[in-house]
Amino acid sequence: MNTDFGKPAYELRFQSLFQEGRALTFPCDAGGHVMLDSLSERARHNYLYARAVVGREFAAPAVQLSDLH
Repeated sequence: MNTDFGKPAYELRFQSLFQEGRALTFPCDAGGHVMLDSLSERARHNYLYARAVVGREFAAPAVQLSDLH
């Protein structure tokens, strides 16, 4: 969640190549950099997994404005 009022919040989105509507998203900065230390263990595992299977299970990630701001 964005705690800086007026500052946009971003997320890195890995869209599934096979299941419409399925995606993994992670908070990031405008450049797509994810703070791994701020993620839970499960989220960190999912992030590393998604990166490892880009092109096979997930599309290349895209930075977008977060809906959680």
